[in-house]
Amino acid sequence: MKKLTKDFYKRDTLTVAKELIGKYIVHRVKGENLVCRITETEAYTGIEDKACHAYQDRRTKRTEALYMEGGHAYVFLIYGMYECMNVVTEEENTPCAVLLRGCRPISPLDVLAQQRYQKTYQQLTNYQKKNFANGPGKLTKALAITREQNKKSLLSEEFFLFENDNDSPPVIGTGPRINIEYAQEYKQKPWRFFEMEKTKS
Repeated sequence: MKKLTKDFYKRDTLTVAKELIGKYIVHRVKGENLVCRITETEAYTGIEDKACHAYQDRRTKRTEALYMEGGHAYVFLIYGMYECMNVVTEEENTPCAVLLRGCRPISPLDVLAQQRYQKTYQQLTNYQKKNFANGPGKLTKALAITREQNKKSLLSEEFFLFENDNDSPPVIGTGPRINIEYAQEYKQKPWRFFEMEKTKS
């Protein structure tokens, strides 16, 4: 296990978004490390990106986390009920981030399942397992990430990302970002990255 360093996050946002696929996120809750593997991300590239919360340099109480140095969390609420987590990237005052859009539960499965469904993992249906963390609001629920983690460093012992050198490199697909109809020409930018199933040779 190798924790990601500040230098990883302070790079180009599209590069970070792609390279986060296959990395692991850890949130320590009540003495337990909740772990998921990142399978889908979306890049938001700052003040010129019409889909970014900081478009046209909108610096508000909500977006303040985006202006922090790369390596912090930006957690916000959508539809008044779902919390979404972004990984802040690049240099301070460059409001760019990567939305964590999908994860795969790793461990401990029962604790993650209790967070997500209030059931043990064995009690879940196949449908529930398939849809465990395949959305930004689902993964934050499983990992017990709330707005309490907004602006938190991703370099701590309780909240961080890591890579496993023993993993084989993921096969990564790209496509347009989701649910950003308002973003005009930025709607079609291929800034969503996702892990693809490896084909058997």
